[in-house]
Amino acid sequence: MAVILITGGARSGKSKRAETRVRAFAGQPVYVATAEALDAEMEARIAGHRAWRGTDWIEREVPLDLVPALVASDGGGPRLVDCLTLWLSNLMHAGRDWEREVTELANALPRLKSPVVLVTNEVGLGIVPDNALARSYRDAAGIMNQVIAAVSDEVEFVVAGLPMKLK
Repeated sequence: MAVILITGGARSGKSKRAETRVRAFAGQPVYVATAEALDAEMEARIAGHRAWRGTDWIEREVPLDLVPALVASDGGGPRLVDCLTLWLSNLMHAGRDWEREVTELANALPRLKSPVVLVTNEVGLGIVPDNALARSYRDAAGIMNQVIAAVSDEVEFVVAGLPMKLK
């Protein structure tokens, strides 16, 4: 089993890279979407991702309960989780204990049988946000990325559509 973490900035090409990595594994791929279409712009983004992927993916919408979804889909095809930073945002917005849930994910990933490719955003490369909520989110995302990278077999950083192997 492989756990692959792909990180990068907005529109860096990380989702396309993750889809390519997932397709390299045998079996029908499972797309685990953490985004919710709460407005027209997000609906358009989701539609664009679906059109790019095509119809050969099994789709699961999982805004919060990521670990149970990965466990339930284990033993089938490879899974693509897109993305961890939206999942984190959903957890924080719902008032859930994101640190506990990230730890549960980190503990579950090495025990899974089917490959998992996880997409996350590197949000800490810019300026320090001007408000406490944004700073809290930036810090949480950095901590989450470190925890998941530590248990991943491979980590890639994507810039301008080009992957750099970190681990």
